[in-house]
Amino acid sequence: MSSPLETANAPGTLRRVVIEPLTRVEGHGKVTLLLDGDHKVHQVRLHIVEFRGFERFIEGRPFWEVPVMVQRLCGICPVSHLLAASKALDAVVGARPVPRTAELLRRLMHYGQILQSHALHFYHLASPDLLFGFDADPRKRNIVRVLGDYPDIAKHGILLRKYGQEVIEKTAGRRIHGTGSIPGGMNRGLTAHDREELARPLPDVLAWAQEGVALVSALFERNRDLYVPFGTVPSALLSLVGRSGELDLYDGVLRARNADGTVRFDGVPQDCYGEKLRETVRSWSYMKFPYFAELGPDDGWYKVGPLARLQNCDIIPTPLAEAERQAFVATLGPAVVHAPLAFHWARLIELLHAVEVIQGLLADPELLGDALTAAGPRHGTGIGILEAPRGTLIHHYEIGDDDLVKRCNLIVSTTHNNQAMNEAIREVARVHLDGHEPTNALLNHIEVAIRAFDPCLSCATHALGQMPLVVEVIDADGVVVGRARRDATVA
Repeated sequence: MSSPLETANAPGTLRRVVIEPLTRVEGHGKVTLLLDGDHKVHQVRLHIVEFRGFERFIEGRPFWEVPVMVQRLCGICPVSHLLAASKALDAVVGARPVPRTAELLRRLMHYGQILQSHALHFYHLASPDLLFGFDADPRKRNIVRVLGDYPDIAKHGILLRKYGQEVIEKTAGRRIHGTGSIPGGMNRGLTAHDREELARPLPDVLAWAQEGVALVSALFERNRDLYVPFGTVPSALLSLVGRSGELDLYDGVLRARNADGTVRFDGVPQDCYGEKLRETVRSWSYMKFPYFAELGPDDGWYKVGPLARLQNCDIIPTPLAEAERQAFVATLGPAVVHAPLAFHWARLIELLHAVEVIQGLLADPELLGDALTAAGPRHGTGIGILEAPRGTLIHHYEIGDDDLVKRCNLIVSTTHNNQAMNEAIREVARVHLDGHEPTNALLNHIEVAIRAFDPCLSCATHALGQMPLVVEVIDADGVVVGRARRDATVA
């Protein structure tokens, strides 16, 4: 069933208010609101206005080029795409499992990515709203003012991200768009010197991560009446969990919970994701809308990401993060928490977890092993799923006998959250904007809700179905004097 604010059904002329561009998010998007003469909101939509087309233009390329190509989707989370593609193509080269040293190196790379991405989002993009308030002057809501007014918080955020990038550089070869992970394993190892360099600053990194969790929990305690209901719309949750139900951001099986916390499905192997998930499109966005197959597109939408993972798992397998998870549940639970702003708290708990995991990986003697690649009987299909910083990331490839990509399907973390973000901003509009003249401060409430999901809009811009090309000729007076349209079906 459509949300009341999804379709505009009102007599008379509606006023169109546009938030463009969305600020402090990765990628390009906009929000449109339709209001009547009394400022009553009749429609709210998040539009993804850029189209990338990676699912199409890698077709015909040799499969071994794919991991380094698809990570160009993004400069913020390239490691996630590099690893998801590598995991998918491990099956193609018959390398399941990859050697243990290769998996440890990949995990180290992945948790470095989790750390740097979560630090970037919370400290650089989200903290101005939380520290200064949603209604603060726009000239104040930025990282520069955070540096001025909260220098220690800003400094720790910068250093946390710096450390995560150093982990990536040691394992992937570069901080952005590295090449360390390949189908079948890794093409580079870690030296004892590199390990020592990464281990040395860990006590400080761990302390900064703990301070971050304390900061966000204190913000929730002071602002609970605003944060908990803000943009809250119940939905199902989806994530990977480990084989024993523990939080595992690199590998595992699919688990989904209903909005009330009951388990919808569990233990689904990654290769069977297509039995549970479907995708549809809307005419007003280049981002797809995934849903649970058994519920359909109207009722089957769900959330992914830190808030889903924290509540979908049974335990976090590192002691400090698990203690913080229990504190989160004690404060906001035991019922499922659907508040978008709770993503920030969950995100900082995961950041702490990432530091603990990195600490454990660096202490594992097999991290410095020599066996980095494996191979076996070839397969034509490869599916790789992991938990990227923003949520569940799915890469699916079909490879021909000529080693060329025949088909690619990517369901990116932000894509999973597409409907959830739309529902959240409609709820914010209903509560905070409806009946009011839209001001900069009120419109920022919409952006605050979107930023809570940490969307990576560049990663998520893929579409199926009709993608029209429309060309209009406009004369000097602004009148359209010619128009041509071409539709292209993309299966």
